[in-house]
Amino acid sequence: METTDNSLTWLLKNLLERTPGTRHAVVLSRDGLKLCWTEHLTLDQADQLAAICSGIQALAQGASVEFGDGSGGVRHSMTEFHGGLLFIVEAGEGAHLAVVAQESADPGVVGHQMTELVEQIGDHLRAEPRTPAVRGAAR
Repeated sequence: METTDNSLTWLLKNLLERTPGTRHAVVLSRDGLKLCWTEHLTLDQADQLAAICSGIQALAQGASVEFGDGSGGVRHSMTEFHGGLLFIVEAGEGAHLAVVAQESADPGVVGHQMTELVEQIGDHLRAEPRTPAVRGAAR
């Protein structure tokens, strides 16, 4: 597994091992940067998955604002595609946890395991917002 915080790698591995049918997991920031991902994802795949999940969550937040209670809060997102399932949950301040699973995986079990993990360690899964670079600043 790869991570910006090595203390989280075993948690994602454990999540996949105890949840039947899961294939990959990534923790990402709200703006789509990967923070931690499982070993069977290449660096490029982890980047792509983080960007996809960030976009899905942004769309879901828009739906929540327009058609929900107006808060923009999104608890879970799930996408079913040919060959698999994608689950995304909020995971601490500014972060999300995403899991890719086989089509045969039980969505209830996957969602429950993800929620349980986030409840246990959500405070450690925070992603501070990036600050914009100052124009003309040295790089």
